[in-house]
Amino acid sequence: MDIIGNRKYVEVPGQKTHELPPLLVRSAPPLSPLDEMMSLAAGIVESEDMIPGLAANELPLEVALEQRRFDLALNLAEHYLRVVLHWRWGDSVLEWIRQCEITFESRAALRNLLRPDIWPHAGRSSFVTLLADKSVPTDGVVLENAVGLRLTFRQPPPIDCFSNQFLFYLNNTVAGTAYQTWAGLNSVQPASLPPERFCFQVVNMAA
Repeated sequence: MDIIGNRKYVEVPGQKTHELPPLLVRSAPPLSPLDEMMSLAAGIVESEDMIPGLAANELPLEVALEQRRFDLALNLAEHYLRVVLHWRWGDSVLEWIRQCEITFESRAALRNLLRPDIWPHAGRSSFVTLLADKSVPTDGVVLENAVGLRLTFRQPPPIDCFSNQFLFYLNNTVAGTAYQTWAGLNSVQPASLPPERFCFQVVNMAA
């Protein structure tokens, strides 16, 4: 076990660089047509009283408030699409980790580096750290939050399952906490995989 700074790295036998399976990022189109999503977002705006009601003498403000409702619904839809993008990244990363497990198991030099625990073992967070160490381009997606969302939701829920508070403020905190809790389930801190000993491609399936 090598210790560099405050990080522990597993010792990979030999000197060769090991090629891992490609990370296939499935950033597919939205789950629902945009007009349907906007309608559902508008329902959230109405049901959660995000716009105060008008008094009788304030009816001239209705046009401005209608624009405000539209802007809030659009903002909610954009936040939801961001949540879904993170979820899809998390789903892609967990599938990539599964493929990496198979690769490690098939190679004598790597076989003993992973503990044979029930999936998804928290020690697999080493692969998420490897992605960060390799500076994988994510277009602003926070990998830990992405994996946290995927660990929380088996499928991305429709927009009307979320509150405006979750979409606006809470999703990053919930996702980050889920990831940190999962990663912290280890009795010992997972050792990092030395990034210089591994290579892989990142393929955007939407391209």
